Amino acid sequence: MTDKIVATNRQARFEYNILESFEAGIALTGTEVKSLRTGKASLSNSFARIEGTGVFLHGMHIAPYAFGNIANPDPLRPRQLLLHKKQIKRLAGEVTTKKLTIIPLKAYFKGSIVKIEIALAKGKKLYDKRAVIKQRESDRELKRVLRNKK
Repeated sequence: MTDKIVATNRQARFEYNILESFEAGIALTGTEVKSLRTGKASLSNSFARIEGTGVFLHGMHIAPYAFGNIANPDPLRPRQLLLHKKQIKRLAGEVTTKKLTIIPLKAYFKGSIVKIEIALAKGKKLYDKRAVIKQRESDRELKRVLRNKK
């Protein structure tokens, strides 16, 4: 079975150093799932927060379903991520002791179930981002020179 990717957080790998990733389920309503099937979701500027005994995803935008009724949920509402208790405790420990954050990397369908790939991440400094850009440009220039040499 192939996974159908609905949304990716492309900026996440540039803004953060990804330390570890997890697969989590997500609690959605019926019209949100239908909207995801049409690919109308965005993970940019979204993050996960541990609240009480659960993990909630904030800032994920799921457009209202076009053929839904007046009871469509708020597109930016916090959504609960479904993880095991051990995973939640471990994430809570990592976030509090090591000053890490939890960010979503992608949303996808695994069969008929929506999954979110979340990651423990540490924010990059400005000079780290500049180094990445410089490395990317030098690699691009090297490929251009090698291509023209042939």
